[in-house]
Amino acid sequence: MLYLSDILIEHYELESFEQLVTLVEQAKQTGERFFRMDVRPPFPDTPDNWEDRLEGAFY
Repeated sequence: MLYLSDILIEHYELESFEQLVTLVEQAKQTGERFFRMDVRPPFPDTPDNWEDRLEGAFY
């Protein structure tokens, strides 16, 4: 299972929500079948529908 917190810890250099979306899209290609959003992304440009956006990027 892939956790959002793990992505954020591994990629501490991220500066925007859009960069995070790109990483989540790439992460689905690693063979992970499940994605859990266990934290809210800490970026100023994080939209209100951030969960839907990240879920759409992964699936």
